[in-house]
Amino acid sequence: MTIDGNELHLKINGFARDTGWLHPPATAYAKYGLVVFAALLLVGWWIARPRPARIMAAAPLAPVSTLLAVAVNQPIILHVAESRPYLLHPSALVLVSKTADPSFPSDHAAMAGAVAVGLLLVSWPLGLVATGCALAMAFDRVYVGAHYPQDVLAGLAVGAGVALLVWLLLRIPVTRLVERLRATRLRSLLVSTDGPAPSSGRRLEDPART
Repeated sequence: MTIDGNELHLKINGFARDTGWLHPPATAYAKYGLVVFAALLLVGWWIARPRPARIMAAAPLAPVSTLLAVAVNQPIILHVAESRPYLLHPSALVLVSKTADPSFPSDHAAMAGAVAVGLLLVSWPLGLVATGCALAMAFDRVYVGAHYPQDVLAGLAVGAGVALLVWLLLRIPVTRLVERLRATRLRSLLVSTDGPAPSSGRRLEDPART
């Protein structure tokens, strides 16, 4: 037996009704989870500083991909113009402020998907943490009644696809730019203070230790 998105939404909404203890953290994450993803992007930049230029290039491309994913998502939302689930199901539980904005795909999920893929290119462990946070955000947006499951799944796909495309198109020029900038006054933003970072893949020795 298959379950369509509408039926799954109602099942998750029923689960939300039965788990009142989860409402405060779920509502907070649905509203302010963007701060978590911003923090993850900062951690990605920090982790990348002592790494090769190719890895450092992935760190700034992650937030660029995130902003671009939301921008790409907007015309899709306007074109599809899907009503929010609580407009079609007025008796459904809603834990966040209602809006008349279209529902498909989810901007929050697009943002989360782009951050997850972008950080997987920086650090596999950090990327897995971001992926977990992205999946939690996707579920949470359905849990609080703001989206259908298909809205968040499509959003994750948009974000992940944009992040991969940005990396494939810009990884080489941005890597070269990082290599050049590491020789300028911006070096401290792109290299760990413990020593110079490699520009192409090899870790250079710290002259102070030789």
